[in-house]
Amino acid sequence: MSDNPPREYFVQGLTSKGRTFRPSDWSERLCGVMSSFGPGATGPNARLKYSLYVRPVIIGDVKCVVVDERLRDIEPMAFDFVMNFARDNDLQVSEACSLPDEAHRPHPLQR
Repeated sequence: MSDNPPREYFVQGLTSKGRTFRPSDWSERLCGVMSSFGPGATGPNARLKYSLYVRPVIIGDVKCVVVDERLRDIEPMAFDFVMNFARDNDLQVSEACSLPDEAHRPHPLQR
């Protein structure tokens, strides 16, 4: 197993010209469409939950959708759907990887 975390694509709610993308709930809507691809979302008691591979986040004051590259292997058409949505709407996309939540990192003086 690789020590490198999976690469992620950050689809930002900003167009290439820096304008805020509308509607304001676009990231929740897009992730809602992809929620059925999340593991554990089956059976009579299934609840709608965001996929582990496509999730909404807010960075600064910009709404974003984080797409895990592993989705490409699991469901290529779903990956293409999200990336084509970004391209068709002229949204900025950057490659990176998420860092663990600050609350889960030990304080530098507590090591």
